[in-house]
Amino acid sequence: MKKILHKCIGISLGIAMLSTFSSCIGDSKANSSEEKNKSLGNVYITTFDQEKLLAESEITNSETQNAEQLSVIKIDADKTYQTMDGFGYTLTGGSAMHIHQMSDKARQDLLQELFARDTNSIGVSYLRISIGASDLDAAPFSYNDLPEGEIDKNLEHFSLANDTLHLIPVLKEIIKIQPDIKILGSPWSPPKWMKTNNDTRGGSLKEEFYDSYANYFVKYIEAMKAEGITIDAITVQNEPLHPGNNPSLLMEAEQQKDFVKNHLGPIFEENNIETKIIVYDHNADRPDYPITILNDSVAAKYIDGSAFHLYGGEVDAISKVHEAHPDKNLYFTEQWVGAPGDFAKEMNWHTENLIIGATRNWCKTVLEWNVAADENQQPHTDRGGCDRCLGAITIEGDEVTREPAYYIIAQASKFVTPGSVRIESNLLEELPNVAFKTPEGKIVVIVQNKNKKAQSFQLQLENEIFEVKLPAESVGTFVI
Repeated sequence: MKKILHKCIGISLGIAMLSTFSSCIGDSKANSSEEKNKSLGNVYITTFDQEKLLAESEITNSETQNAEQLSVIKIDADKTYQTMDGFGYTLTGGSAMHIHQMSDKARQDLLQELFARDTNSIGVSYLRISIGASDLDAAPFSYNDLPEGEIDKNLEHFSLANDTLHLIPVLKEIIKIQPDIKILGSPWSPPKWMKTNNDTRGGSLKEEFYDSYANYFVKYIEAMKAEGITIDAITVQNEPLHPGNNPSLLMEAEQQKDFVKNHLGPIFEENNIETKIIVYDHNADRPDYPITILNDSVAAKYIDGSAFHLYGGEVDAISKVHEAHPDKNLYFTEQWVGAPGDFAKEMNWHTENLIIGATRNWCKTVLEWNVAADENQQPHTDRGGCDRCLGAITIEGDEVTREPAYYIIAQASKFVTPGSVRIESNLLEELPNVAFKTPEGKIVVIVQNKNKKAQSFQLQLENEIFEVKLPAESVGTFVI
């Protein structure tokens, strides 16, 4: 049997030590002066009272007395799960507008902070954008808007003109900073002339326009490519069971299956479109929706996976789709923070359910909702646009305020780089956690302390046990 070496670690934040331990269990060599001073990595801590925000400290050996009484998070790097595509936000039209209207220097500084991969940045690696308008644009639009009564089945009037105002220029700047960033496009509504109610809000896609709408996706992907922007994936419809937003569309599972199976999938294949097709893109309370589509073998051959939000249901339900179709990928693509934003509440819930919960349920991405809004949560559409969606940042001119979603994502995006693989770790009720191995070989463990007091515990990795401590009500990212 392998001998286990216990290494006990104190975590210093700035000048002060979080804890000092008095003795250490294990091999006497572990107590040597050289071993005590050896750096084992870094930890980055955010406390829910905001006293510490991504506060960095070095993990070093320390001493303790009651190691055998502590909870243990056991990490097994040999047991692997999904490969991560990244963490990020939706760059809504409104978000792009606010960022684009900043001064050149302020905008560049902000984009570097968000998207670069260096010590001063948070390394966002995945973005969702709307295909046409979302409800966080000033007004609804599509890429083929026509005068009342007209139709354009061949899409001769297709145009990205609205996106060239703010979205495309900002995306181009982001891509210069982060060339590998992955971009997901999601439509809120087809052009209203394709819909049963001839309105941007609600209604369904007319069957006579299924081919035209499938071609609409092809034209979109090709037009973005011409701008130097690669669309890695699309979802077929944002929140297909929520026709009350503006814009929006009702698309039941059988309709989406037919659309993908007989129209979208074949036209992608015919045009050699490599962009992934992702279905559903709605709440975890209806895993039956994507399962219904994926159960059709012909439809499934065109589909990469399914996407989820968590405005309804429990995050564990996402795994039902993995169990039914383990060959298909899963993505978490949206969760909002309501203004004015309760930092402790949001950091607590989102960390446990999304950063930890969604990844432990096979999701390759975790995306919060809008990157940016102004101090009044503008812009948004009328007749159903979100008027309380707090951005990850609030922009007032060139002034930037970092809101809860900034730190929720940053605790993961800064450290869990694309290509990282989720690895096994046991889940403790009082210490929700998730572990990854990065392409560079680092072990990253995100641990949440839900308790109202500081918590000491052990991280066991292979033949070593590291003793650590987190402040009350906090999240810590350990990079070993």
